[in-house]
Amino acid sequence: MTTKQTVLQPENQGLDLRATPREQMNLYALDTFPYEFPGREIKINFEMPEFTCICPFSEFPDFATIRIDYVPNQRCIELKSLKLYINSFRQVKIFHEHAINVILEDFVKACDPLSVEIEGDFNVRGNIKTTVRANYRKQKTESSGQ
Repeated sequence: MTTKQTVLQPENQGLDLRATPREQMNLYALDTFPYEFPGREIKINFEMPEFTCICPFSEFPDFATIRIDYVPNQRCIELKSLKLYINSFRQVKIFHEHAINVILEDFVKACDPLSVEIEGDFNVRGNIKTTVRANYRKQKTESSGQ
């Protein structure tokens, strides 16, 4: 007896999803300062319990705690700019998964860390708790020893 398997096609169930395009997010720039002890690995942890963005479907706010653990390379992230950067998501319509990846991309671009782990611990919405994690590890090269 043969059975047919149904292949589910991705769809948005007719939802009107309007995420903010990346070029229109107007996120505050992340500033850095030189790390005076390159070669000495330290781990830096930031926890920001008041992250807010906008749901692209409902246009209601989403709340999360953002955690960043990183090992600096040559530069460290300046805290005031990090606060302003995180707060600039308040008017951005973005999915949880995309928000964490945007933060990861911008963080790596700003300070080129040896490694970074970013977690978004989003508040319960519609009986669903979402936690999103993304990470980056700098590739070691033979010439630099890193």
